[in-house]
Amino acid sequence: MCRIEEQRSEEKRRRRWVLGFGLELGGTMGLKGGESRVEKLKNSMVSRSRMKLWMIRATTSVLLWTCLVQLTALGETWGPRVLKGWPSCFHQDAASASASTATGAVALDVKSAPEDVPARVLPPKRVYKNNGYLMVSCNGGLNQMRSAICDMVAIARHLNVTLIVPELDKTSFWADPSEFQDIFDVDHFITSLRDEVRILKELPPRLKRRVELGMIYTMPPISWSDISYYENQILPLIRKYKVVHLNRTDARLANNGQPLEIQKLRCRVNFGALRFTPQIEELGRRVIKLLRQKGPFIVLHLRYEMDMLAFSGCTQGCNKEEVEELTRMRYAYPWWKEKIINSDLKRKDGLCPLTPEETALALRALDIDQSFQIYIAAGEIYGGDRRMASLAASYPNLVRKETLLNPADLRFFQNHSSQMAALDYLVSLESDIFIPTYDGNMAKVVEGHRRYLGYKKTILLDRKLLVDLIDQYNMGSLTWDEFSAAVKDAHGERMGNPSRRLVIPDRPKEEDYFYANPWECLQPSHEDELLSKI
Repeated sequence: MCRIEEQRSEEKRRRRWVLGFGLELGGTMGLKGGESRVEKLKNSMVSRSRMKLWMIRATTSVLLWTCLVQLTALGETWGPRVLKGWPSCFHQDAASASASTATGAVALDVKSAPEDVPARVLPPKRVYKNNGYLMVSCNGGLNQMRSAICDMVAIARHLNVTLIVPELDKTSFWADPSEFQDIFDVDHFITSLRDEVRILKELPPRLKRRVELGMIYTMPPISWSDISYYENQILPLIRKYKVVHLNRTDARLANNGQPLEIQKLRCRVNFGALRFTPQIEELGRRVIKLLRQKGPFIVLHLRYEMDMLAFSGCTQGCNKEEVEELTRMRYAYPWWKEKIINSDLKRKDGLCPLTPEETALALRALDIDQSFQIYIAAGEIYGGDRRMASLAASYPNLVRKETLLNPADLRFFQNHSSQMAALDYLVSLESDIFIPTYDGNMAKVVEGHRRYLGYKKTILLDRKLLVDLIDQYNMGSLTWDEFSAAVKDAHGERMGNPSRRLVIPDRPKEEDYFYANPWECLQPSHEDELLSKI
């Protein structure tokens, strides 16, 4: 019994020990499990707190940065001086830009730019009450349209209207589909003139819709008109219709008698605002570099092309088939009003472009060095190599853009006569001597631009005298020395020297063209020289 009791007591002790161990073990396990869940909760709470703090910080940073940018932008325009003194976040030169803006001298383009590219300086916008909108459709070739654009900008400025970027001619003989922005740097055109006139690429939507519906007043202005004509006749129409469209805008503003600010603005547009596209400028520089590598060069504007001969009716040196072809072409264009033309009489009056043969004699008589490169600034010469033979024999270094450049370089310019003419224009400006054989629009505008660049040498051939001397020489009435001496004597003062424009009252077509001699726009040193010679 005692043994049984002892066994029972021992069993109870084991049970109590196992139970106690189990409870202890259970309590320990439970505590550890509880601690693990709490830690997870704490970690989760910490993570959430950190995430929330990070989001707050990020949001605050974005808001602060936005405010800083806005304050900086506002400070550059109308903010307090303390803001204008802050350095800009956009450009390293913004501090100096702000100072310039504060004085009202210039406004700067604050777009980000590479460090080695200077900030673009823009004139401040001109603020004026807008009287309406002026649309313009130019006609003719590149330089005819160029001078018309200059006139229209001056007119828009005088009338206090908004000018829409001019539309270029696509229906003339050349049928060039180029838009304004294909030839000229349109953004430079707009921004460089913004202190004079507001220029838009297109009409505001409401007015644009009206134009699309045909609700627009269209007219050609009267040729060679004084600026008062536009003030008294055109401005009331703009105020009435809100939009006026002027077509056929060539030679619509008179050469002389205009206010000095009008004349100077015409020059500013021509010599500064009408910059060619970067692609044309770059290709022009390449051509000039290739020419310069071989020494001096002359640009010969040999206007002996099919359209010029057909239009003028000049057929000197052409065979019977060529005369008939040119005559048919002249009659095919109804706006070429003059149909029956006596070519011989017109030539003797000096109204025909010089032929390649006549040009060769004139250059030799002027002692133009036969080793010089002669760049032909023109389209395809009528008659081809046959007509160019005598000129090539006298001056073997004849070159053209087509011979200096690879076909791939001109691929995008083919069938775009105005863009090709723009290349010739750039090369003409840089030549050592510029010689036009006809006084067309390119000859006149290049002559004036070369005067503006410092009276660069331009030989203005006296065609009426030359053809008479050439005929005498060919008939044996003059020896070569006599012929050469007469040619030199006649052209001694026809080298683009300083002079005032010829004014012929009531006959504006016969007086000197403004763009050939814009003497009001020349530098003071040139004006002093000019006036001393008058």
